[in-house]
Amino acid sequence: MNYVQADEAAYEKTGEIKLHGEEGFAGMRAAGRLAAQCLDMVSAHVAPGVTTKRLDDLIREFVLDSGALPATIGYRGYRHASCISLNHVICHGIPSDKALRGGDILNIDVTVIIDGWHGDTSRMFWAGEPKVKARRLVDTTYEAMMLGIEQVKPGATLRDIGRAIQTHAEGRGFSVVRDFCGHGVGRIFHDAPNVVHYAEYRDRFGIQRAPETELKPGMFFTIEPMINEGRPDVKLLKDGWTAVSRDRSLSAQFEHSIGVTETGVEIFTKSPKGLDRPPYAAG
Repeated sequence: MNYVQADEAAYEKTGEIKLHGEEGFAGMRAAGRLAAQCLDMVSAHVAPGVTTKRLDDLIREFVLDSGALPATIGYRGYRHASCISLNHVICHGIPSDKALRGGDILNIDVTVIIDGWHGDTSRMFWAGEPKVKARRLVDTTYEAMMLGIEQVKPGATLRDIGRAIQTHAEGRGFSVVRDFCGHGVGRIFHDAPNVVHYAEYRDRFGIQRAPETELKPGMFFTIEPMINEGRPDVKLLKDGWTAVSRDRSLSAQFEHSIGVTETGVEIFTKSPKGLDRPPYAAG
């Protein structure tokens, strides 16, 4: 894998990993903070009877009123300001007139653009009181993400991140989705490297291993594990976006945008109100 200084790189995905300086960190702090504030805002509106379209409308209005742009509107033809993935939807759920029901769990994923920088984050929410196993799945997914983030420092590898996530999730009896991954982020929405959330697994082709890509100061990427209650297998619906668990088991996801510093990691998308995981009543 090749690395390039971001100020010498084209604003496009070339397969090279961009290394950013202080300007990039400042840009990502601003974009990440606004994305986190957006999820803080919407947390007060997640309740039984509220539609996912209503939540998306609130997100779009908040982002635009803040002088930013929702990165997903117009992205590959997508028309909404967020992805909202409900219960067995793994990711890329499309907002609709479907109303939330008591006990539902959902992931809300937003990306904002400020001065060209992308703040990309998602959190789990629940409407009413979830079942015990659903709550356990959500808690495990958050813990797995944070354990992955704890591995980030110069000289560590992407496989170290995946190993921490996979070990925790599978140790709790859940499975790690392999069809989707984290990604480089910055002035480009989805950039190199791909950040898988496992160290290795066996399929019909043999043992598949995460890359040993070395982490270097100035790398920006997302860590966003998708953890299933049942098997990790994915089915893509006919709309071309919505990915669901093939066995229709519950799925959960959290996502942070992070930067590798000289000594460790900076999380750009932490909640200013401390609302990083449910329940959010205190906020």
